[in-house]
Amino acid sequence: MRLLCSNDDGIHAHGLDVLVRAATEIGEVTVVAPDREQSATSHSLTLHHPLRPVRRGERRFQVDGTPTDCVMLAVEVLMPERPDFVLSGINHGQNMGEDVLYSGTVAAAMEGLALGVPSIAVSFAGGDLRADIAKLDEQVEVLVPLLRHLTSLDAFPAHTLLNVNLPPLRADQVKGVRLTRLGRRVYSNSISPMRDPYGRQIYWIGGGEFSWSGAEDSDFQAIHDGYISVTPLHLDLTHRDMLDTADRWWRAP
Repeated sequence: MRLLCSNDDGIHAHGLDVLVRAATEIGEVTVVAPDREQSATSHSLTLHHPLRPVRRGERRFQVDGTPTDCVMLAVEVLMPERPDFVLSGINHGQNMGEDVLYSGTVAAAMEGLALGVPSIAVSFAGGDLRADIAKLDEQVEVLVPLLRHLTSLDAFPAHTLLNVNLPPLRADQVKGVRLTRLGRRVYSNSISPMRDPYGRQIYWIGGGEFSWSGAEDSDFQAIHDGYISVTPLHLDLTHRDMLDTADRWWRAP
């Protein structure tokens, strides 16, 4: 099995190393990842300057671009044969609820899906990576059987990527796996006003406080309860329930 591994935390990220260790147990791994952190780049492409992939070892490349760039280059240029799966991660932090709209980790998997390759995004729902590094290393033990199962499905869901979030627990504390839906995350005080050295007003986006909401089968609830969350996502953003009720609200002009 040919597996393409990418991420948004950069080619030197510890999470990518953990993912590669797990993926190597089930197939031949090629790594194509950004040369620096690209968190919150979502599904952006680099259009205004050329990309320069640099070989860092056998089947290992770093790219001066976004996670989406990396997957596109890997599938269309760098790999002699198309991968059977795109694996993205392990992200240093959860990607649940609205996070999937901003996440470069999820975007790399989305690009694989857009190119016709089944894809899985993996995130570790820990807080302080330095405090959780030992737990992150243990995720190899958790991921190998999970990835082996997901990549061996006879009917991997068509036009769908799987967004996996791992609870910040030791391997022996993980209770199991739940199939989930996206929860909701509400941010507050996420913009910090400040002044630059010349006294001009600037704003820093990030931080702040947030709260979760969602049903019992939501991703954040699974993580809270000590389970791995697996959420199926697809690129079709059509609100199908609204289409089904169009006779109640739509009249063509």
